[in-house]
Amino acid sequence: MKSINLAAIDLNLLVAFEAMWEHQSVTGAAEQLQIGQPAMSAALNRLRHLFEDKLFVRLGKQMQPTVKAGAIAPGILAALHQIRQTLVTHQTFEPTSSHQTFAIGSSDYTSFVLMPSLLEFSRQVAPTVNFRLIGFEKDTVGELLEQGEIDVALGVFPNPPRQTLWEPLFEERFIGIARQDHPALQEGMMSLETFTQLSHALTTLRRDATGAIDKTLLNQNLERRIALTTPHMLVLPFAIAASDLVAAIPHRIAARLASICHLTLFELPIPTKPWMVSMLWSTLTHQDAAHRWLRHAI
Repeated sequence: MKSINLAAIDLNLLVAFEAMWEHQSVTGAAEQLQIGQPAMSAALNRLRHLFEDKLFVRLGKQMQPTVKAGAIAPGILAALHQIRQTLVTHQTFEPTSSHQTFAIGSSDYTSFVLMPSLLEFSRQVAPTVNFRLIGFEKDTVGELLEQGEIDVALGVFPNPPRQTLWEPLFEERFIGIARQDHPALQEGMMSLETFTQLSHALTTLRRDATGAIDKTLLNQNLERRIALTTPHMLVLPFAIAASDLVAAIPHRIAARLASICHLTLFELPIPTKPWMVSMLWSTLTHQDAAHRWLRHAI
């Protein structure tokens, strides 16, 4: 098969062929393409030279396609249709009819806080869009985004990876939780001395027993006993409700589960800094219409 150098061919000629095929008239084709009749005649002459055939021959008032024009028309029309579909697909996103699946890198905490509202929003405006929640290690999040394994990541990113963009979502802070009627609580408060003497529970993904609270205590030459560690933050409220353990967890989880788990919330007796929960995505997907919709929805 003869090799064709596409770089040497004006592919706009295929659009001119399509117009001629539809109208079988130089004048009609020129009007469709919004060019002058001389320019359309010049395009037809170039097409004839390219395909080494007259392609369209005047018979009466119409320019009838030749046998060769009829043979090449299906391929040309299909190719142009495919190009248009590709351009439309990547330039627009119709949430009401889309069946796209989005992969969201998220912990149980960010999933608990953000997914209910996202699902409610999606139910109303994008009922057939699907979501996949995927856990991730922070040191691999840049690679996951770049490779398209996840579309966005939710969490705390003090040092975002290269080639990523981020947007703050909300500020979070720690609050103390204990079971209702815990003997260490006095009028809903707890002293620092009591706080450090109690046994604590801690959520950690690092398989250690040191959290932000421990670092703050260490600055005051204090420490606490960590009796339970778990990588699953949603385990803590239920564990606390069934024991005398106490814990410091994000306020949004504590506030929502306090009544369900019969918990008492208390302000920590040590100062802690709030932190920002953000959304992270790759620069490779920044302009994509579907990904823009997802980020807006979150």
